[in-house]
This record gives sequence, structure tokens and C-alpha cells, in this order.
Amino acid sequence: MTALDTRGPIEVALGHFTMRIDGEPVDAEQWFEIVNPATEQVVATVAKGTIGDLDRAVAAARRSFESGTWADLPQSERAAVMAGIGERLNEDLDEFVELEIAANGATVRQATGFHIGYAAIHWDYFTELAGSYRFEQAGPTSAWPTLAQAYLRREPIGVVGAITPWNFPLLLAMWKFAPALAAGNSVVIKPDEHTPLTMIRFAELCEECGLPPGVLNVVTGDGETVGAALAAHPGVDKIGFTGSTAVGKAIGRAAADTVKRVTLELGGKNPVLVLDDADLDVTVDGVLFGAMLYSGQVCLSGSRVLVDESIHDEFVRRLVNRAAQIVLGDPEDFDTDMGPVASAEQHQRVLRYLAIGVEEGGVVAFGGGVPTGPEFETGWWIEPTIFTGVTPEMRIYREEIFGPVLTVTPFSNDDEGVAMANDTDYGLTAAVWTTDKERALAVGRRIRAGTIWVNDHHMVSCQVPFGGFKQSGIGRELGPGALDEYTEFKHIHLDLSERIDRRAWSALLSVPPDAPPRPESRV
Repeated sequence: MTALDTRGPIEVALGHFTMRIDGEPVDAEQWFEIVNPATEQVVATVAKGTIGDLDRAVAAARRSFESGTWADLPQSERAAVMAGIGERLNEDLDEFVELEIAANGATVRQATGFHIGYAAIHWDYFTELAGSYRFEQAGPTSAWPTLAQAYLRREPIGVVGAITPWNFPLLLAMWKFAPALAAGNSVVIKPDEHTPLTMIRFAELCEECGLPPGVLNVVTGDGETVGAALAAHPGVDKIGFTGSTAVGKAIGRAAADTVKRVTLELGGKNPVLVLDDADLDVTVDGVLFGAMLYSGQVCLSGSRVLVDESIHDEFVRRLVNRAAQIVLGDPEDFDTDMGPVASAEQHQRVLRYLAIGVEEGGVVAFGGGVPTGPEFETGWWIEPTIFTGVTPEMRIYREEIFGPVLTVTPFSNDDEGVAMANDTDYGLTAAVWTTDKERALAVGRRIRAGTIWVNDHHMVSCQVPFGGFKQSGIGRELGPGALDEYTEFKHIHLDLSERIDRRAWSALLSVPPDAPPRPESRV
């Protein structure tokens, strides 16, 4: 992906994509090239937005919010608009799958099932929340020091900014803008410049289905400029971000200057504990799925595998044999299991870590480089790689690689395994493999991570909260409380005493004993 210094887009297979601001297409003087990771061919161009474009989008979002065209709609009407959008998304799934594959290298099976199909399921869930969420309810009635009724309200925050990653461009953006819209906010999205196509198309689809102008705006641009400006923008009330911990820290610092609310879903070096009673016929496939889905480019990948020493050698033998059956190839072929990594930058990053692993003394049990053959002469390919002989001091054990690389390290007992699992700055997810349910729950309760899977991996449900401990993030996304992160809590106190001598201020101001009652209006 590069920026083009040109006055016009080149001819490309998928065409030219503009930003969406205030319900209108907005172009720019420069463009990004979107490159297919499997072929290295330019497949689309995208307007390269500026800080000026961001200012325009934030102003449009603010106008739409203050005007109430979306925020003041009855929640049933907002839910109805969102339901119509969901119907269109399901009708157009194939188009979104094509855009996803072309930009980020996901296989057609993964793009259909996880990237786009899962996004449609999540949108339907947020649509249901838009209609069922309790925005106001009566609170307790107090009798002392004064008779009063409390009313508890959830109100939209205002203008929400979202900065979203390249690996699941629509799904992870939807985790932010969908609950924000369901709560009545207006939104400005800054998608990653490598993979903005599905987000731009979805915003356009929303407008076609009746979402008012200015409610959902998409500004494409460099993260270092446009993304940073969005995080610091005084016209933005809340930032939602998914990405690296380093960038998340920078966003948190920028947001602090205007005391923005933040939700940060950051990195992970997620442990997988294979206990001595694990069913290896199931566990081996599950561990490979946990580490290799989307070429390991998932924040919740199980890349750090900890195995009871009594079964270590047998586990590794089976793991290597099964990894040899993973089919690399054309992402658009349904027989392909794993495609390329998403960009040239990511390719170089993973190759550097492979070299570091060998330099540190890790043993390459499988893979370890670039696959050979005519089909891999172009594209950013990495073999599924398994390192053994890995110790906790090694960088490949401690640092998030974000590629198809897993490490295997033995432990001697459950206590040591838990201690090793928790020996990390992160705490996003973990997995435990065992045939003993009670043992699994006991181990899972001791691991400091936001999601613990038992005999499974990557099972993120829209119905339960998702987020991390420690440096893996702040706040939670998904679940019945997803809209809480995009609303402000308000308490309204309604006095019911009707007598001046029953007011709390009598503690400061004396009331004559013969003062007549003063009627108060009731609501």
C-alpha cells in the first residue's frame, strides 16, 4: 500500500473508493493503492484523507447529533433502520467477501464465515439491542432527608471516533460503530489505510438504507496524521480503538487532554495450556486453529503453547504431522486453508521474528520460512511455523508476532503452567485443553485474561463481553452491556416532599414553625 502523488486514480479491478462525509462521496488530491496480498497487484485506489477532511467529518457528525435526526428518534425507529441495513448486508455478502479477500488476503472460507458472515451476525445482535436496551428507568424512592424519586438515564455520548485495524476491517469496526449508532451517537471512522474497502462500502450501504447524513462518516488517511488527529480532536467525545498496545497507549494519552472516554482493545501474547489428560486427537487441531486462523494475524491467537512435560514429545509429533496438512494457496479457492499475510510490512515483520527465534536458540520443528513453488513467486507468503525448545526469556515467547508462528514450551505441573501463562504484560485470552471439566475451571479461574476457552479457541460471541486484562486494553465490547460504553449515565432527582419544612436545606436554614406548607408541582 502506497500513497499516489497523482491527480487521478489508476485503472484497477475494483475501482476507486472515496471517503464518506455527511452522506456524500469525498475525494482527495492523493490516493492510496490497495494491493492484493496474494498477487501483489493493485486492485483498488482509495482517497487519501487529510486533517481538513477529518475536521469536516467531525463537524458533520456534530451537526447530525445536535440536530437530533438520529439521536432523538425513538429507539424502535433506530432499530428499524438498522434492521433494514442488516437485510441489505445479508443480500450483498458476496460483494463484501470479494472486497475483503482482495484487500487483506483472507481465504474465501474465512472471509465468508468469520470476517463478513460474523459481522452480519453481530450487526443483527446490535440491532436487537437498539430496540431492547433500557435507556431510562425509575430508581429508588427516598424518604430521608427528603421525599424524592430517582430517575436513571442512559444518554448517547455525542460524537464517537473509531480507529480500526486491518485484520478484520468490517467486523472490528462494527464492534464500535454499531453499538454507538444503536445508542444514538454519530460516528467518525478512521479505518486502516491498507484495508478500508468494506468499511467504505458499508457506510454507503447505510446511507442507501436511510441512515441520516452525517451520522456515519468514513475518513481514510494515515494513522500517524489523521488517526492521531481523531484521537486528540476536541470535537470528539469518545474514542474506540483496536490495534497494538503501543498505539493504544498513544491514543489514551491524546484522549486524556480532552478527557475523552476510551475503549481500547489491544495486543495479546495468549497462552494455551495443554494439560496431561488432554485428548490429543481434538487438542492438536484446536491448537493449530487457535494459532493459524487468518495466518495468525488475530489479536486473540493462541501463539504461546504450554504443554505438560509428560506429553510434550507426543504432542509436538502430532502437531507437526497435522501442520504439514495445512493447504497454502489462492485465497479464493475453497480448498485453501491459509493465505498470505496481509502486507509487505507484515511479511518482513514475521520474517524478522523467525530469524530472531533461531538466533535465540529456538528449534524450528516445522516451517520457518517462505514456501517454495511457482504459486508463491508473488505474494506475501509465510509457512505455518512451529518452534520448540522455547524458553520464557526469548522474544518469540514474549512478544506478539502477529503471524503464523507458535511456540511450544513444557511445564511440570498445573501451578507452574498457570504461573507461566500469567508471566506476560498482556491478558486478552487464554485456552485450556483437558478432559477434566472441574480441573479446567480451576485453572481458568487463575489465569488473568478477559476470555478463557476450555477445549476451544476463537469463540467470541456477540452475546458476552470481550476485552482484556493488564496491557491488553480498557473497557469491554459486545454483550448486553455493549451500549454502556457509548452512553453517559444520568441521575434525575425529582422532589416529592411538597413542604418547605421537609426539605433537606432545613439543616442549614431554619424554617419558622408556623410556616405554611408550600405546594409543589408533581410530575
